[in-house]
Amino acid sequence: MREPYPLALPPLLPQFLQRRRAKSDFPLRAMERLGLDRPAYFATIDLGIQDPRGARPQDVQNSAYRTTDESLRAPFAAAESVGLVRWGDGRWSLTDKGKAAVDELRRAMDGYFAGLAPIAADDLERLARLLDDALAACVTAPEPKTREHTVRAARYRWHEPSSAFARLDAAIYGLWQVRDDCHVQAWRDAGLTGPTVDVLTRAWRKEAGTDDELAAKITTQRPAEVRAAAERLRVDGLFTSGPELALTLKGTAVRERIEAETDRYFFAPWPDRVAAQADWVTERLAAVNAALA
Repeated sequence: MREPYPLALPPLLPQFLQRRRAKSDFPLRAMERLGLDRPAYFATIDLGIQDPRGARPQDVQNSAYRTTDESLRAPFAAAESVGLVRWGDGRWSLTDKGKAAVDELRRAMDGYFAGLAPIAADDLERLARLLDDALAACVTAPEPKTREHTVRAARYRWHEPSSAFARLDAAIYGLWQVRDDCHVQAWRDAGLTGPTVDVLTRAWRKEAGTDDELAAKITTQRPAEVRAAAERLRVDGLFTSGPELALTLKGTAVRERIEAETDRYFFAPWPDRVAAQADWVTERLAAVNAALA
């Protein structure tokens, strides 16, 4: 795909993932039966997309931005207490009971997805196929070289999708994992670390006005580390020198370049026949998300 890229499309991907099973009561019933809260239940489910040998702490979620694994401990401890996961050799892995819980959710979502008709059937099938083709091209592209999350796409697709909506779900999940890798490659190209770029990004989005406010928001880093990252960004000329949390012109340019490079890595491999229908894909996916709300 050549520029201009369909920049309205990427925000629709996580929106779809947040909404796709929101109206299904199966996860809630499973949590109640297992005696788990949502974080512990989905910590277990997420092990289904990890290495079958188990997941190291750095394999879970977006570890590139973390400096502490504290937030992982309570969910996995709760899952371990009911026999769904075990810890050993530095990895969390599924027990037989945990594998059964993952398989149960997969089968339930297969049936649930088969009954969803957010847009016309022909449009849903076409949308799913186009995004699936985009994913296939992204997975085999030479860039980004970073491939920490893309591998999850194949594990998520535990069998050939049994409906158009299931195919759409697998394609979008995979594309979002690819985009994560594209973003990591982009900020590594800029010479930044994950924790530092998290601080930069949140200031760029104006999520907080001071270092202390930001430290309270970022739970994946210790407060002292957030303040130290902000100070490094000031020394490097990316943050202004005052007490307020604000980007300099240089800082804004660096962060915008990271975003532009993320888009380039993500969209450049898309086949021309998919690119030619990008506006249609964006409009139809927005319609799907609206119907799922």
